Amino acid sequence: MSRKRSQARRHAVQAVYQWQMAGQDVGSIVDQFLAEQDVKSFEVPYFQDLLHGVPRHLTELDELLKPALDRAIESVDPVERAVLRLGVYELNFHPEVPYRVVINESVELAKVFGAEQGHRFVNGVLDKVAKEIRKVEMKAKKA
Repeated sequence: MSRKRSQARRHAVQAVYQWQMAGQDVGSIVDQFLAEQDVKSFEVPYFQDLLHGVPRHLTELDELLKPALDRAIESVDPVERAVLRLGVYELNFHPEVPYRVVINESVELAKVFGAEQGHRFVNGVLDKVAKEIRKVEMKAKKA
């Protein structure tokens, strides 16, 4: 697991949160992060992919989350919502990243930015979604 990729996820969750809360243009958020952060410390293309991908595929991501949630996505804590959307985006659009890495990274982000027990919620939801999206990969791990 690359430290630079982890940093890209960390910045992306903050940026997705900002986008959700302020409704700000994604391009402006990218420009802001690139101006404020040390671009050598994280994978900029991956950050950009995550940040552009979540809004672009929002309806699809929320539909993938819906069966795993015990409430409407809009009523999920905004930080956890950003983490979940990012995690589902990676599970769905980055099959080269093992599902366990996606879930572990998402749990860590929820621990850093979310509510006290938010990481448990994120873990449970993404585990359910991974069982649907990554069925083949999960079966191969068990064999």
